Amino acid sequence: MSLSVILITKNEEANLKDCLESVSFADEIIVVDSQSSDKTQEIARSFGAKLEITSDWPGFGPQKNRALNLATQDWVLSIDADERVTPELKQEILTAIASPNAADCYAIPRSSWYCGRFMKHSGWYPDYVDRLFKRGSAKFSDHLVHERLLPTGSSGKLNNHFLHYSYRDFSQVLKKVDVYSSAAAQQAFKQGKKGGLGEALIHGFWAFFRTYVLRRGFLDGKHGLALAISNAATSYYKYLKLWQLQNKKDIY
Repeated sequence: MSLSVILITKNEEANLKDCLESVSFADEIIVVDSQSSDKTQEIARSFGAKLEITSDWPGFGPQKNRALNLATQDWVLSIDADERVTPELKQEILTAIASPNAADCYAIPRSSWYCGRFMKHSGWYPDYVDRLFKRGSAKFSDHLVHERLLPTGSSGKLNNHFLHYSYRDFSQVLKKVDVYSSAAAQQAFKQGKKGGLGEALIHGFWAFFRTYVLRRGFLDGKHGLALAISNAATSYYKYLKLWQLQNKKDIY
């Protein structure tokens, strides 16, 4: 059975080469790029990828559906530029799609890197994500951020994981806190949710407690504490930005 790999990009030259090398076994690679200003497009072309450049940014879910609509092979593997397919996962993917008893969709675990180590707790492992599926059996939600695959058929799980280099340093953490909290606030605003200083404090505290205590982030040591704080910051600023969107003026 044939395989399409799809991914979306925006200034991913630091990640893309390693990512595409890890999926070079695919029959087709599709990259949908949001007008990168670095060497992302050049790298994609060097791997023979089908490159689509978009002039707007509709959000993560709609952008991934654009990539999905360009896929032509029997199976689709969705991957992010900061993820890698290990040799063990590659073999398991090829075995799964060749099986006559294959499920329609497979969830793949991720081992995620946070500023110096792969996390084992904090809700970050095994962190199953639906990523491998028969073309036509699933699509992505329309969420601006934290999109998810919506499969319609049978499902299964693979055993081997992606390597996910989600946060290489704390500067990147700060940038993603800003980007993700803004997108989440816009999404919540469209859904009619309410923000405010009180909501920001409550949700920020809950995000910390959930990560550090309920999901046993304390077992990840100092990195677990740092991750819990950054999760709290993302939630805190989401509800502050939602408050600002509601008022349509500077909250200060």
